[in-house]
Amino acid sequence: MTRKKADLEALVLALLKEKKEINVPDVAQTAGMSKSDEGDRKAIRRVLTALVERGVLEARGAARARVYVATTNAAAEAPKSQEDSRPFKDISLSQESERLLKHVSQSLQARTPVGYNQDFLRQYEPNQSFYLTGAQRAQLLKTGTVENAVRPAGTYARNILNRLLIDLSWNSSRLEGNTYSLLETKRLIELGESAAGKDASEAQMILNHKGAIEYIIESATEDEITSHEVFSIHALLSENLLGDPSASGRIRQIAVGVGGTTYLPLENPHVLNECFQIFIEKLNLIEDPFEQSFFTLVQLSYMQAFEDVNKRTARLVANIPLIKKNLRPLSFIDVENEAYVKALLGVYEKNDVSLFRDLYMWAYTRSAQRYSAIQQAMGEPNLLKLKYRADIQDIIRTVILEKVAGPQVVHRIQTLLEAKNLPAADSAELFKLIETEIVSLHDGNIARFKIRPTEFQEWKNLQ
Repeated sequence: MTRKKADLEALVLALLKEKKEINVPDVAQTAGMSKSDEGDRKAIRRVLTALVERGVLEARGAARARVYVATTNAAAEAPKSQEDSRPFKDISLSQESERLLKHVSQSLQARTPVGYNQDFLRQYEPNQSFYLTGAQRAQLLKTGTVENAVRPAGTYARNILNRLLIDLSWNSSRLEGNTYSLLETKRLIELGESAAGKDASEAQMILNHKGAIEYIIESATEDEITSHEVFSIHALLSENLLGDPSASGRIRQIAVGVGGTTYLPLENPHVLNECFQIFIEKLNLIEDPFEQSFFTLVQLSYMQAFEDVNKRTARLVANIPLIKKNLRPLSFIDVENEAYVKALLGVYEKNDVSLFRDLYMWAYTRSAQRYSAIQQAMGEPNLLKLKYRADIQDIIRTVILEKVAGPQVVHRIQTLLEAKNLPAADSAELFKLIETEIVSLHDGNIARFKIRPTEFQEWKNLQ
């Protein structure tokens, strides 16, 4: 598994608190990386060399006998203790969660190695077993409800699409160590501008989120969450980020490790595929959208069904039940990476969801508050616009991609409308809607029509 440089540095510094000296194999074992893979060894050596150059570590010995010891500067760069950082400081924790937090905050050596527990999934009975209590589900529903009116699935998410693309893409990527700022993410998504000095893989990660979120919203009217949909989301999220392109959208065929934990994921691909299908079946039987959402986060993260990009996939799939029910989405706003990791460690090593549940409740409230403020500035959705959304998108996209010049735009819209043979009673109003949409186009909202900034600019130059 590929690890970010910052993650490896933190792991090295934490490891040196437990051992007087370390070597490359020590780091590889702790990080869940291969001791023999040259790519992994090089990645570790680069981090160790960088720490030596900064005066944090001192190298002793040569070649395979080389070890590294901490200098007096290491303390200043070491990760803060639980008492200092308190990643859950703003989150109300139950006594059960407090106990679990103490366990996962221990050193790796103090925690018992564990493998994948199939019973954790198999014994869950939809609508009989619950990770969220009845009171919690009721609270989440009250917090997440947008309006009482019945709308087509995905309506609310489409209405806030521009904001959702930025918020969820940035926060989910940030939880993977991505260093793009919110503003840099906004410019990348809206204008296609990569941030200077950033790794290309970071831009790819964010753009992959954008594509996957758009796919989820387009699929919102489907009755069930299918294996194909989850595979497709993984494929979109992992595009151009995996060493083996064929691993995108496919149950993994190899063993993987998870850094910073004693948890060892399932290795047998046949059993893994069976468990994945059980997960899909149970997920679709769950009636409550929040229980569906949290069940997804827990089980898909725990299963590690893919070679990489598992947590990102879980975060996006967990939004599907909310989007289908027109509830406010979960964007993981203000969630700290350390809190997220420790909450998952409780699931990995103890099959205990208490810490993750407390984090989920807090995170959803934060996200809902953000989108509630956005909603207050929004008008009532236009029902005609909802009904003909695909036709409107198709016509506007055609006008832009065909580079229809200003004087010909009106005639071209009329021609395209006539070709669709829509009811005469709707056509006149629909024409006005399309005109209004075209007049309102700008770099920040063209994502709704699947138009790239360069394509929009070429058309705009002709107006």
